[in-house]
Amino acid sequence: MTVILDVRNVKKSYRMGKVTVEALRGVSFSVKEGEFLAVLGPSGSGKSTLLHLIGCLDRPDEGEIVIEGRNVLMLSDDELADLRLKRIGFVFQFFNLLPRLTALENVKLPLMLAGVSDNESREKATKLLVLVGLGERLSHRPSELSGGEQQRVAIARALINDPKLVLADEPTGNLDTKSGWEIVNLMRKLNEEMRQTFIVVTHDPQIAEVADRIIYLKDGLIEGIKSV
Repeated sequence: MTVILDVRNVKKSYRMGKVTVEALRGVSFSVKEGEFLAVLGPSGSGKSTLLHLIGCLDRPDEGEIVIEGRNVLMLSDDELADLRLKRIGFVFQFFNLLPRLTALENVKLPLMLAGVSDNESREKATKLLVLVGLGERLSHRPSELSGGEQQRVAIARALINDPKLVLADEPTGNLDTKSGWEIVNLMRKLNEEMRQTFIVVTHDPQIAEVADRIIYLKDGLIEGIKSV
């Protein structure tokens, strides 16, 4: 199976006042195409920092991140923006939906930004919302949807550009237990049916057990890797 992501000895630190915080202290692993990977660890372990680096939202201080054979450190800001738009999908804990837009408008927005026609964008967004169980909620705005429904909209939006890599940062952290499990099972179902690669950051061991593999992160280092 093809390796879609290589993380090689990645280090990242931040200055907080006079203190330097080492968020990642040399992290290495690879992910195969179509895999469902969980990154598990407590708050402050470096999980979100790692996901932001993989998602090209930030650059490491040291090491390499290679996505589909491309070393992201060698890419310009414009090339990174293009990579994020066309090859990577993001699902965030707090949904990050635009409140004035309907579910359909939120999902089709990335396609519109990529220059796709309104008719094509609307058709594809509708199909994805039906796929995630929101075919009857197309015209609803975020304030008219439950937390679980908002996260389903966010997942549909993450998938709209057919990304090779979907990154989810604590996707159940803002949901009740029932809604959280529905979201995790939905992502796993989409992973199996669409063969898209998912990397899910979580602090919940039960949710991590849904994955193919679990990376245990603590204090910026990998403590272990487990096949589920």
